[in-house]
Amino acid sequence: MQLFNVGTMGAQTHSSSSGAANLPGRKLGIILILQLLTALTLPFILAKPITVGAPAYLTAVAAHTWQVRAAVLLSFVGSALTVYLGITAFQVFWLHSKQVAVLFIVTCTISCTLDIVHAGTILSMLAISKSFAVSGGPINDLYQVVAEAIFYARRSAHATQLLAIGGWMFVFYIALLRFKLIPIALGGLGILGVSLQFIGVTMMMLLGYRAIGEMAMPLLPIHLSTAVWLIAKGLKNQTVESPG
Repeated sequence: MQLFNVGTMGAQTHSSSSGAANLPGRKLGIILILQLLTALTLPFILAKPITVGAPAYLTAVAAHTWQVRAAVLLSFVGSALTVYLGITAFQVFWLHSKQVAVLFIVTCTISCTLDIVHAGTILSMLAISKSFAVSGGPINDLYQVVAEAIFYARRSAHATQLLAIGGWMFVFYIALLRFKLIPIALGGLGILGVSLQFIGVTMMMLLGYRAIGEMAMPLLPIHLSTAVWLIAKGLKNQTVESPG
């Protein structure tokens, strides 16, 4: 009976320790999904009217004002979650490399900042579209020039925003792979997905060419798979310190 009790207590202790060790990974997975929704997908879907070109967006944005405003507000939540992701992962990466931990939280902070800058340019598009709607007149030369200036300013802000997003995601997957915190295949796919997105979209926009959106498509299921794996399995090669 005593041996049975000792064995049962040992199993419970092991289960408790395993659960505690998996908690940081599960927390990361949940934040990844929330950040994916509020920063990387829904704001861009809701803000579709701003992408129709200039000066066409003047009427498109004016017709979907609250939709575009919702996209901006949601992006603020997403940018905050990016920093929260950096803080949460910092605690994990610090156990393996202080330099990588600091680098990751810095890239997340930069990404948050550029997200806010991008949101500001969308608010500028909202302002001029509202002014145009109130005027009730045709698109004259003045509106044409101002609308195009704001449109391309937003596009430039979006390109740098994508550069920062790719930066933190690249550091994230490199760290997960290097420290063997997720399966090698999943980490390798993450790096591949980020690289394809950078080459096909970010780099093309920075060079002034048309973005190849198809090259960014694999990143979404890869990123989602990583989040689900972290929630279900937690982090590999991760230990927690025993209290006392």
